[in-house]
Amino acid sequence: MTSGIDTEVQHTLETLVEFVNALADADTADDDVDVDTRALLEQHGFGRAAAAPEAAIRRTTARVRDLTPRVMSLPDSNVSAATDWINAELTELRVAPALSAHDGSELHIHWTPPSATFDDQVLADVLMSLAQELCDHGTERFGRCAATDCEHLFYDATRNGSRRFCSDPRCASRTHTADHRKRRKRRAAS
Repeated sequence: MTSGIDTEVQHTLETLVEFVNALADADTADDDVDVDTRALLEQHGFGRAAAAPEAAIRRTTARVRDLTPRVMSLPDSNVSAATDWINAELTELRVAPALSAHDGSELHIHWTPPSATFDDQVLADVLMSLAQELCDHGTERFGRCAATDCEHLFYDATRNGSRRFCSDPRCASRTHTADHRKRRKRRAAS
């Protein structure tokens, strides 16, 4: 576990960041790109994703898409503004925390009752993780990729808060290569 960050919160926020980046990319793509919400959530351990009805998957996509501008603005937001919109979103959900250990998983918190729709479960997990992050670290662990031409969001779970790039390894590689070439060119000119 990274010092000072709950692993469940970290996992949920990293999933959220990947989800909103994919939705933002799909919304700005020239062709008709669609996000495979079910596969993304299954890949990140949202157990009910496999069996969730297609309508619930569509609602999840739409609801996270609605949150995307707010989530993408976190690097520039203050805690007060982020708190206001998260609280407003939470008032729309029926949150009923309960401890659960199922399907071989460790004991964890379910924020919604067992009767909750899949999209309510996902939104509750995301919003409660954001709420916990605001309490623990404010908005400082959210950043935008430092690579030229990349606006992706990242969640920085490093011990010292030193992350600069999104999860696409090409961003860091392109930037480091360009920096190396600039240094070589300066040395050659000296």
